Amino acid sequence: MNLNILCLYPNMMDLYGDNGNIEIIKYRANKRGIDVNIDSYTINDEEPDFYNYDLVFLGGGSDKEQKVVSKDIIKYKKQIERSINLGVFYLLICGGFQLFGKYYKDSEDNIIEGLNIFDFYTESSTDKKERCIGNIVISSKIGNKNIEILGFENHGGQTFNTDKPFGKVLYGNGNTFKNEYEGLMTENVIGTYLHGPLLSKNPELSDYIIKYCLERKYKKNINLSKLDDEFEIIAKKEMLDKLLTKSNV
Repeated sequence: MNLNILCLYPNMMDLYGDNGNIEIIKYRANKRGIDVNIDSYTINDEEPDFYNYDLVFLGGGSDKEQKVVSKDIIKYKKQIERSINLGVFYLLICGGFQLFGKYYKDSEDNIIEGLNIFDFYTESSTDKKERCIGNIVISSKIGNKNIEILGFENHGGQTFNTDKPFGKVLYGNGNTFKNEYEGLMTENVIGTYLHGPLLSKNPELSDYIIKYCLERKYKKNINLSKLDDEFEIIAKKEMLDKLLTKSNV
């Protein structure tokens, strides 16, 4: 078995080591004997065949990078939207998440056009006290299980009109300052502000993505062999206990 992954604009959209998420997918797949091919696309590269990939990843970037990327990625709106409709999995972090909405308005009221694939939109907060920064914990239904997902958020952009959130905020902010919900999730798209990298802290989520991609590709039920995640589980539990105890004080 194998997985084909496309990493979009890795030279520009890699805030807080977001591209590490792809390394986690590769590592956990390889441990199970699953080959992983990773291609990258950036400006002036040959047009990628979005339909040929099992997973497409886009990380975060500053307003400057988003402005540049938005002008390039819009060329592929139809291909991206069709590939989503065909079931290709998309993992979108922070700025990458914002670019799949209607638009992003920066702190100087400049509009960065999004792909308009989803109905949400993002506007930068004019109040510096409302910047969403720090550790964050959300509760999310992954597969048939509710799990606690740990990450780090740092965004001034406030995202509105997400009717299918990634999860309920247990600690931290979320899509807007002191929001109840975070991100966006459909069957095959996760958009989130959780950096970290996200998947290094949440092996269950990594395996959910791998399982989804394999089952879609091979059209059969896939049971992933169990990996030794003792260290990750202990580290995550310690952090969750610390944060969630603090939130209940």
